[in-house]
Amino acid sequence: MQTRAVISEFLGTLLLVFFAVGSAVLGVEYIGTLGIALAFGFTLLALAYTLGPISGCHVNPAVTLGMLVARRIDVRTAVTYWVAQLVGGIVGAALLFLLAKQVPGLRTSGSFGSNGYGGRSAVGINIGGAFLAELVLTFLLVFVVLGVTHRVAVTGFDGLPIGIALAVIHLVGIPLTGTSVNPARSLGPALFAGGGALSQLWLFIVAPMVGGALAALVHQVTHPVGEERVIADKASAA
Repeated sequence: MQTRAVISEFLGTLLLVFFAVGSAVLGVEYIGTLGIALAFGFTLLALAYTLGPISGCHVNPAVTLGMLVARRIDVRTAVTYWVAQLVGGIVGAALLFLLAKQVPGLRTSGSFGSNGYGGRSAVGINIGGAFLAELVLTFLLVFVVLGVTHRVAVTGFDGLPIGIALAVIHLVGIPLTGTSVNPARSLGPALFAGGGALSQLWLFIVAPMVGGALAALVHQVTHPVGEERVIADKASAA
């Protein structure tokens, strides 16, 4: 386990929360849902090219779980990544909270870019619908990550489909739950939003993790290990 890989996961998650969630907290009135979705997609795309060769740029416990289930990383690496990601999400949210407090009249309690269902959902989706939505949306993200990467790292053009997938996921998910698909992204803002955001946080930890694990299991069926090696060899020879 390289120290710089752990630092990369911490820093990447911090930056994802600060900039992407920040677009929702600070700029929703100016950029709307489309702008927020693009902020998440573009931020992850930039981080994938920057940190991918170092840590794989998971910046998401659900992605790390997918990599673990797919046997691309060991348990020790997964646990270390999870700690780095969760701490990074909290620190990123703390920095965003500090910045938001400098904006007169900006309310941070109750929402603060957190996720929710029922009365905290734009369309009022119930708990079952929220769980299903987060599971399926996370499934797509992790399935794409596993599909375009042959090992652990994001290299070459791998970051492009991952960033596009996250942007599309947010276009669908923002009206439903605010879109989590990432427990670390949900934890930080919920800690500072308090109230309903904290009481509903469990769903945005459990559902994405289940979606990530399912994506890895399905990926093993659609992309057998032997076939992945053949594809990788062909790509290297091209």
